[in-house]
Amino acid sequence: MDGTLIDSSRVVPAAFVRTVAELGAPPVTAEQVVAAYGRGTPEVILDHLTGRALSAAEHDVYYRHLDGVPVTAYPDVAATLAALRAAALPVTVFTGASTRAARILLAAAGLDTDLIIGGDQVEHPKPAPDGMLLAAAELGTTAGRLILVGDSFLDLRAAAAAGSRSAAAGWGHRHDPAEPADFRLATPLDLLAIIGCPGPAGAPILAG
Repeated sequence: MDGTLIDSSRVVPAAFVRTVAELGAPPVTAEQVVAAYGRGTPEVILDHLTGRALSAAEHDVYYRHLDGVPVTAYPDVAATLAALRAAALPVTVFTGASTRAARILLAAAGLDTDLIIGGDQVEHPKPAPDGMLLAAAELGTTAGRLILVGDSFLDLRAAAAAGSRSAAAGWGHRHDPAEPADFRLATPLDLLAIIGCPGPAGAPILAG
């Protein structure tokens, strides 16, 4: 989701920074927030950033700061999702963020998906394969038939751990060209060629 479907590179860290300040903990930077992403859900990250176990009400402060933030989808994301839907291919969001945060951010960006798997639904966060395996079970298929598009090394390694294919989102803010991936995408629409899905104009796009 973050860095792949939506550009949240500033608003999400800023929401964490404001939350930590409101809770009276020592100030943190956006860079410290991003470095903590791999720890799991916003709740886990906040406990880490503040240095203590927070209550549910304190966690809610983050969601209050997140609600209503200006978020936009990356160029061609909406067209790509529309093409997948037109081809009757399911679109799943597997995010380290909580399901609650994902719903807030996707709604703000005007995006809709068939299934959301948040970090609160799995035992082990990325790069563990838990989310991919759950997605396969929910979709009634196997992980080997899934392709995960992500900008972070956590995404690509989660796909590899599950036996799924991975596609590096070259436009994402955490993209590392040196990280191994099965495919590399310059734009979201490049995905359609890989899977042989008709493009937005209706003409078939086939992988070469």
